Amino acid sequence: EGWAQVRRLGMGPDPKRWHVGLVGYGEVGRILAEDLGGQGVAVTAYDLKLGGPQQAALLDHAAAHGVALAASHAELAARADFIVSAVTASQTVAVAQAVAPAVRRGTWFLDFNSASPGAKQRAAALIDGAGGIYVEAAVMTSIPPYRIKVPLLLGGAKAAELSPLLAILSFDAKVASEVLGVASATKMCRSVMIKGLEAMVIESFTTARAYGVEAAVLASLAETFPGVDWERQGTYFFQRVIQHGRRRAEEMREAAQTVREAGLEPWSAAGTAQRQAWMADLADAGVMGEREAARADWRADADRILAAPATRR
Repeated sequence: EGWAQVRRLGMGPDPKRWHVGLVGYGEVGRILAEDLGGQGVAVTAYDLKLGGPQQAALLDHAAAHGVALAASHAELAARADFIVSAVTASQTVAVAQAVAPAVRRGTWFLDFNSASPGAKQRAAALIDGAGGIYVEAAVMTSIPPYRIKVPLLLGGAKAAELSPLLAILSFDAKVASEVLGVASATKMCRSVMIKGLEAMVIESFTTARAYGVEAAVLASLAETFPGVDWERQGTYFFQRVIQHGRRRAEEMREAAQTVREAGLEPWSAAGTAQRQAWMADLADAGVMGEREAARADWRADADRILAAPATRR
């Protein structure tokens, strides 16, 4: 269906013949590289970690999946017909600044980053000003279960043009608005709730554990919200924040900026950013044990927090 629409509208060659450039070769970039490469799409990636102590894992993954690695943003931009920026939120505009001088005219630039509408608008001005075509993408749920088919909201003047092209590459994208920033605002407002709930669960459950009242608290929550398995949800929230708290903290700083841009003081969003960063600090310090270890019960994580030195708590 997507390819039929592309041909009907005269949008150019099959996207599967594009050379895709991935800026950011972390968890998201590697998933996209695998799923695009599995369709026979040529992929080049660039990451700031290349050349550093963490590059071995990136080199191994690239070799295993046929991904070419660029030495710079400029080298990647010079090769690519379609660029996906999938970095941490704070680097959204910096990536656009680095790519813009080398971007080829007519190259699509899909911004996957969890940034505020204002940041997306600044990035768009750089890419569009250099002759590229900027489209924002708001990732509306966790990527790993869905992989390339994660639900996306697209925004920008050319979003409707890009949508059928993405469908050919197996993306699940729909247009939110031709007005840039609407998709990002939707994502950021959702994050105030979702990441805020993670932070509240960690704070509430750990405190309840300290007072020995977790059973009563969980029973009360189950009565009030009978559709939620709070044991399972609590364990999941602890795990996700332990593994991805640093990235989540950056996203929540962008969510806080989104709230400010609306004229409100972001008390909740800013507090969530602090809690997520605090958990990332504990994980980096080794307090939380192995990040990737399977955890069957949130209580073990709460106990690690409570056993940490007071200065860390």
